[in-house]
Amino acid sequence: MAQTDVQASPRTGGDLRGSAIVGYVLYLVGWPTCHLATIAGLVLAYIQRGEARGTIWESHFRNLIETFWIALVVAIVAIPLCFVFVGFPILFGLAIWVLYRTIKGLVRAIDDQPYV
Repeated sequence: MAQTDVQASPRTGGDLRGSAIVGYVLYLVGWPTCHLATIAGLVLAYIQRGEARGTIWESHFRNLIETFWIALVVAIVAIPLCFVFVGFPILFGLAIWVLYRTIKGLVRAIDDQPYV
């Protein structure tokens, strides 16, 4: 009986591209779902980051991770400031910034370009 060794093939750029696009879509869907989908996109980015190392897709997963953590820190600072009405413009600006980075990344992923 012959034994065959089956090795897992490395993921192709198309697979990573699809994962990046799904991550961006989850971030956009996160707004109406109280950011549960955003957390799923963050987990996906962390999982795919290792496989994407050295490719153009690494920049997309890094963008998703950085966008989440920066937005979380700014939101934590801005929410208490809403009591003195300073936090509202900060949260508005944060929402615009997150949407900009997410849409820019999605467009660049669709065009097979790195997030720069």
